[in-house]
Amino acid sequence: MHASVDRIGQPWGGRTPYDRHEPWPVRVDSFLAEGVDPRTVQRWVQATSLLHSDGDAMDIAVVDGHMVGVRGRAQDRVNHGRLGPKDLYGWQANASADRLTSPLVRRNGRLVECDWATAMERIVSRSRELLEERGPGSIGFYTTGQLFLEEYYTLAVLARAGIGTNHLDGNTRLCTSTAAEALKESFGCDGQPGSYDDIDHADVIALFGHNIAETQPVQWMRVLDRLDGGDPPRLVCVDPRLTQVARRSAVHLAPRGGTNVALLNALLHEIIRTERVDHDYIAAHTVGFEELASQVRHCTPRWAADICDVPAARIGEAAELLGTADRLLSTVLQGVYQSHQATAAAVQINNLHLIRGMLGRPGAGVLQMNGQPTAQNTRECGANGDLPGFRNWQNDSHVADLAKVWNVEPKTIPHYAPPTHAMQMFRYAEQGSIRMLWISGTNPAVSLPELSRIRSVLSQERLFVVVQDLFLTETAQLADVVLPAATWGEKTGTCTNADRTVHLCNKAVDPPAGARPDLDIFLDYAARMDFRDKDGGPLITWHDPESAFEAWKRCSAGRPCDYTGLTYDKLRTSGGIQWPCHEQAPDGTERLYTDGIPWAHPDVCESYGKDLETGASNDVVEYRSLNPDGKGVIKAAAYLPPHEAPDDDHPFQLTTGRTLYHFHTRTKTARAPQLNAAAPDVWVEASVSDASALGLEEGDLVEVSTPRGAVQGRLRITGIRPGLLFVPFHYGYWDTKAGHAPDGDTPARAANETTVTDWDPASKQPLFKTAAAALRRVEHADGHTSPAPTTTASAPARTDAVPATTGGPPAHATERADASRDRDEQDIG
Repeated sequence: MHASVDRIGQPWGGRTPYDRHEPWPVRVDSFLAEGVDPRTVQRWVQATSLLHSDGDAMDIAVVDGHMVGVRGRAQDRVNHGRLGPKDLYGWQANASADRLTSPLVRRNGRLVECDWATAMERIVSRSRELLEERGPGSIGFYTTGQLFLEEYYTLAVLARAGIGTNHLDGNTRLCTSTAAEALKESFGCDGQPGSYDDIDHADVIALFGHNIAETQPVQWMRVLDRLDGGDPPRLVCVDPRLTQVARRSAVHLAPRGGTNVALLNALLHEIIRTERVDHDYIAAHTVGFEELASQVRHCTPRWAADICDVPAARIGEAAELLGTADRLLSTVLQGVYQSHQATAAAVQINNLHLIRGMLGRPGAGVLQMNGQPTAQNTRECGANGDLPGFRNWQNDSHVADLAKVWNVEPKTIPHYAPPTHAMQMFRYAEQGSIRMLWISGTNPAVSLPELSRIRSVLSQERLFVVVQDLFLTETAQLADVVLPAATWGEKTGTCTNADRTVHLCNKAVDPPAGARPDLDIFLDYAARMDFRDKDGGPLITWHDPESAFEAWKRCSAGRPCDYTGLTYDKLRTSGGIQWPCHEQAPDGTERLYTDGIPWAHPDVCESYGKDLETGASNDVVEYRSLNPDGKGVIKAAAYLPPHEAPDDDHPFQLTTGRTLYHFHTRTKTARAPQLNAAAPDVWVEASVSDASALGLEEGDLVEVSTPRGAVQGRLRITGIRPGLLFVPFHYGYWDTKAGHAPDGDTPARAANETTVTDWDPASKQPLFKTAAAALRRVEHADGHTSPAPTTTASAPARTDAVPATTGGPPAHATERADASRDRDEQDIG
């Protein structure tokens, strides 16, 4: 039986409880456009989610060449048929009337339409000029976490071996570079040790700075179903906001911003003090325990309580749960990653698992999560500041191996210094050494910190900016050339999610006339530039997604992210499969490190590690002396205070973040009526006590200001910790009169007007969580209410204060909690 559910007002849908160690029951979620009968759907086309990192498998409904809906795939390992609100409704943005359908070039200060040949020749001409006059270091590429593996790999080859530039990174730098760095620091290599299936087996689940209810809503459904079943897990939540996770937790710790390392050191102190460590595992599989024990010896809960502003007793309760868990699963996201000691904190969470031996078995694992659908592919393919296949830029044999795959000389591949990270790339552009910046699938004019600076950089006459996107974003409005791209459902490629599950995402419909797949754009550029290998043949030998995938398989062979056992046909028939997948593991690999940590060996590791305080890279001699046999590295860190502290003029801390109903800068979700109606505009969150002290009321128009800028929004009074303000970062200016920047008629509403140009020393991830801020009223509510959702962490402290969140029509989807489905319904056209 199908049940109609308002998936805006009830975003996680109905429950299908299950017991520990039992399989998660199937529940098939679906949504069809108003007036579409399921029986009239002509084709269901296999795909996976694009608007978060969960990797939810779905089918796209097609009628007469148009998308008309989606449904979850019942048999897929990731979601067992479930879909979140962005999955259910976000596809509607593809058909928006304002899609870009012609290239644009800047003439006399204005963007005007042109044909593809004109646009591409302008890009090629500028590329050749710069290569001749200034060399490959004058060209940079800034990409996304939303393309397909095949597109990232092609971009990596043309940038590193074609152009020869070290300047290639993704906007994954903003959300999951710390995940990659922390995994490299502890395990010698990127790649999640754990699996989503660990939720089925864990007896304690600890969520560190991870609002899973809003960032990975389908996996939160899985946790909710466990909580309602037999032998439910106990949750530990570390988050300064009263999230849905916090509301269901056995212990909720709400620390002061920027104090994660102090809190984690106290937790480790207690676990070591009470002898809840696995000494046999430590001896067999790790190095560095003595240094950690020494570092945290004096980090008592009472010591941390003063720093974190968290009761010492609560820290003790959390340590008790973590230390006595039979099977502990930890998940980590932006509350850890977007701070000044991001890598140091994430590594301490890895340490917790290493000292307790909580790795490599069902329910015992760590998920250093991703924020975007294909962030893992960006990292694997070398489009994020690493070499493809998790190769080590400091290891000459790795560089030579990659050169052999590409049939180029090793010196062709830049490896004289670490690959340039995004924050440094924009600094180089600001200073004038980068003169061309190709931006694909991302919107830095809203997503990067200190937006007035970013707009200034992108507006320089000397900087040639190429933007490849679906819409005329705030960034595209500043470009010299704009290329209209095809998107999800309009092209074919593979996506790898946060737990290493590879899915095939098939083309369901044609893109708008004039828009091209990103792969085709990159291949066209490479052909026009006539990139050659060392024998004079074409550098890039593939021509479509499947041949690009086969080329990537050759690059991945023998590396941790080995794809050689995968094919498009296998992914079509089997659904999601976790890498590594090869001859010895033809069905994929559910968990890493089930028997030691082999990729940490000095000869094969992706990184020799960094100093967590300075970010300086270690060399092979240092690493080999520390870890000659290749074991997990337990790396200690001392707490350091945030770089910017509240003062008399700026007495608050400001944190930015996501909401359940939007993704990044809303270029797609704001064009889905249900999602946009659920969270139509920016808001500001403050605690009950802070609002009372300032005489503020729900719905007041307030201004949050920092030393860099200010933003205005309606006030939502919530259960957030006192002294902290929250602003969602999704809202820019493309849907206002202002266009790409605030003006006299449009006050600033982009949270990143206020954030600081600063980054974690090891991962180079920018800081979005610890700005010092002031708060003031601009005008009284006068009947206005905050546009913040009531269903999420933004729920009002007084439930009668505002009307409940509803989406635009029609907001209802269907759910079917039934594992038996007709075979015909599974067939994919």
